[in-house]
Amino acid sequence: MKKLLFLILIFSTFNSYSQDLKKIFKFATFYTAANGGTSISDVDVYSVTDGLQTTTIETPFDYSLTAGIRKIARFGYENRANTFYDGTEKSFSDATTVGKVKGFEFLFEVDYKRQQGENYLDQHHFLRYVSECGNDKCTKPLCIKNFTAKIEYLQDGFADIEYFEASERYRYKYNNKLSFNLGAVQRLSEPYGYDPLEEWKLSNGNLHYTFLALEEGYTMIFDGQGNVEYFDPSGNSVATSTEVWEAIAIPEMLSNYTEKKRNQLNNTIQHSLIIGFDYYHYTKTFWLHSWGNLMPYHLDQGGEFSYHEYNEGQWYDYSGGLILGYKFDKHLGVFAEGKYNKYWNREWHDFSIGMNYVIF
Repeated sequence: MKKLLFLILIFSTFNSYSQDLKKIFKFATFYTAANGGTSISDVDVYSVTDGLQTTTIETPFDYSLTAGIRKIARFGYENRANTFYDGTEKSFSDATTVGKVKGFEFLFEVDYKRQQGENYLDQHHFLRYVSECGNDKCTKPLCIKNFTAKIEYLQDGFADIEYFEASERYRYKYNNKLSFNLGAVQRLSEPYGYDPLEEWKLSNGNLHYTFLALEEGYTMIFDGQGNVEYFDPSGNSVATSTEVWEAIAIPEMLSNYTEKKRNQLNNTIQHSLIIGFDYYHYTKTFWLHSWGNLMPYHLDQGGEFSYHEYNEGQWYDYSGGLILGYKFDKHLGVFAEGKYNKYWNREWHDFSIGMNYVIF
């Protein structure tokens, strides 16, 4: 009898979990895609040092490999006619704090790409939850059941930004279109602001780059006749003159050094106060969707790599977006949309603006 009750309990638990899982992934879309195209054209480089010589620099074709799963309700202005996701979609509304519907929405996408010969890894993952009490449960202007929470991870290889962010906010609905939110946000990232070259700067502000190169394993050989040849840590010749050494070898060495030093550091966590708003209005001829976030205060936890040390006190981090569309008539319409971010004095943004005219 006990075994039977145990099996019934397991089955009931599994069935309940299965139903919850089905509810979570209902209407979600999993997609994979490969996209490619021609990169910048070949470039001919000429040299007359040992007679006329021509070298062609070829840039391999651009491509992207994308895999993701998303469950995000479309806003009224978004295109619902797409048959397939191909990984190239850029939905500015994904950055909003408040979604179209209450409950859970999510996006998990990885994009490995080659652009103009450079390889990048982009990732964008988030899980968003919007709670909203019904009129039968809460009729007061201030309702503790109105809140939103979001967990997000962003890696933008092209913009060179990467962080993990979690926010918990109380949401005050001014009306059916406008809402305000207030809460806390925690961000985990590399210690932005840290300058690995600071300790190598001289009192006059110049950089002791040759000594740093020697510390990094570079070597120099003098032939006794005033000539010098420079070698990298692997023993490869990188320059046969001071001009080439300073113009080519040193910048590459400094880039490798700063990247190495940053990779050696542990991530730091930043606790901040956040305030924001969200506005959404939609009709078939006019729509306006706007949102914004401001972090005016950041907790100073001390430490050698705290951003407070590099910034000499408090600073403002903010983000926002705007989506606007207007149809004058059945032929003519205009649109403008974009988003902007500034974290730790690092900026990245996207925008699009234009006009459509249906001829017939």
